[in-house]
Amino acid sequence: MTIRALIFDFDGLILDTETPMRLSWQEIFQANGLTVSDEQWASLLGSSADPAEAYDLLEAHLGFGVDREALRSHRMKRELRLLEAESVLPGVLELLTEARAEGLKLAVASSSERAWVEGLLAKHALLNRFDAVVCAEDVARTKPAPDLYAEALRRIDTLPSEAIALEDSEHGATAARAAGMYVIAVPNRVTACLAFENVDARVETLDALPLSRLIDIATGPKRT
Repeated sequence: MTIRALIFDFDGLILDTETPMRLSWQEIFQANGLTVSDEQWASLLGSSADPAEAYDLLEAHLGFGVDREALRSHRMKRELRLLEAESVLPGVLELLTEARAEGLKLAVASSSERAWVEGLLAKHALLNRFDAVVCAEDVARTKPAPDLYAEALRRIDTLPSEAIALEDSEHGATAARAAGMYVIAVPNRVTACLAFENVDARVETLDALPLSRLIDIATGPKRT
């Protein structure tokens, strides 16, 4: 068995953008007397950087529509302030370096918009680490559809059976599995509550996880 590529999700996997987003929404929900459980919130993630379901929850609670664009502008300012405290997640840089040294191809497959993904990758000096960056604008359907992963595989000329997807959301894991790839879940602080039943393995962090071990747990005997 030969693994030739790693394909990374972005939000919550390379950079924990999801904790700032969760906190910014939580402040809005609490100000309006709404409680959204961790499990319910985490289940929304992976298909969009600004899930419409969050607005739906608020409007259903209030009983009337809100100015979504104004709310988004207000919330994003708060999210960006919180995001300033975040750095690249543990183990990501080391894994990228080792994978490149071993000749693996590297790609990003993200449901977020290109300006967001590439802007943050560039800010953290990661953009040139990848052979391809596939974002929402590049496909007809974002996760949980397989389109993003299929396009990433096409761009790096790799078969699904030769690639491992690294994901932090169930929507993302579903997308990678539908594309025919091996899937490793790497939950973050927001998605740690999810079951991740449709993956080959779950690891709590990429820190101190050698590439060889990552490949072994993805392609070895599956849990029951």
